[in-house]
Amino acid sequence: MMQDVVIVGGGMVGASLAVALSRAGMQVSLVERQALPQRPANAPFDLRVSAINRRSEQWLDSLGAMASIQQSRIQPYHILRCFEGKQAPLDFTAAELNETHLGFMMENLEIQQALWQNLPDSVKRYCPADVESLSQYADHVELTLQDGQRLPTRLVIAADGALSKIRQFVGIGQTGWQYEQACMLINIQTAYDSLPMTWQQFTEHGPRAYLPMPGKQASLVWYDQHARVAQLSKLTPAQLKAEILQHFPADVGDFTVQQAAYFPLTRSHANRYFSGRVVLVGDAAHTINPLAGQGVNLGFADALELSILLISQFQQQLDLAEPAMLARYERKRRLANSTMMNAMDAFYQVFNSPLAPVRTLRTFGLQLASKAGPLKALVGKYAAGLV
Repeated sequence: MMQDVVIVGGGMVGASLAVALSRAGMQVSLVERQALPQRPANAPFDLRVSAINRRSEQWLDSLGAMASIQQSRIQPYHILRCFEGKQAPLDFTAAELNETHLGFMMENLEIQQALWQNLPDSVKRYCPADVESLSQYADHVELTLQDGQRLPTRLVIAADGALSKIRQFVGIGQTGWQYEQACMLINIQTAYDSLPMTWQQFTEHGPRAYLPMPGKQASLVWYDQHARVAQLSKLTPAQLKAEILQHFPADVGDFTVQQAAYFPLTRSHANRYFSGRVVLVGDAAHTINPLAGQGVNLGFADALELSILLISQFQQQLDLAEPAMLARYERKRRLANSTMMNAMDAFYQVFNSPLAPVRTLRTFGLQLASKAGPLKALVGKYAAGLV
């Protein structure tokens, strides 16, 4: 049976699109390579955590996902703090923006599971399943799965991540590079309930960050040179704790290391966001330095924009792969994604430079930003996804 849309990739971004488009009446299939992990309600917190901004929160809420997420596994934050050395911190607060909170810390797996719970029964699910080949025709696309099943559809949405097979199948290239640093994620159990504040300290070796989680839980993020992070990854929990106490601010307090892992930092951007009847979203289209935790928020913004355009096309009984419509999606999202990616790169370069003039400039910049009311408010709203 011809589908309106086949979404390849059932992660957070792909699953959100599957919910939105199927609720609008489209015939949707979802192909996910890995079986969705199941876990008990009291399972340890996962290392993969995202800072969900207000726009992403509203998107998830509109899909029913926020109501499905266990409230005991999410943590609102009201303050975003940046500081360097002993300089006075720069705080962005929800109160300054007349908001109740700036966003939530959530586990990626919790978000994914909540979205899958909200998939209408009409969504055909192929999981676990992988795409073997893709053939494009004038009026449809045909996907062939590894088990031989064929899925004809009017449009394919590639939400299959940074190493997207679908992007490769249609010959869309990308530009990008690997940064000099790597990033270690560390889950800790603290001696106190987490405060509703996330902070980021800038050092000459890279940022150190604190992400609050519910109860006496938190996630630490350690950026450093590849060799240094690889060395840290080989330490015992007690040895890693000693390193954290030496190199993180004292605000962390007493804690126990529960688990840790690291990954290299990369940037990539697809040369095009669509080709024929295939369109890219999320990490299949772009990956960003995770410095400000904007990766999944950009992916959700892709999903929201594409869903608006596709639902309009569907309701008017127009071609879901109309080139002019897909070009509108590409123009809007490429500009927004490029702007955020370039801003994060500039941030990364400025705050990782050991040069004295640059250190002086960034200290002055933080002090100026703390006093520039309208500019500070605008930056805070942008970080919270409110503009």
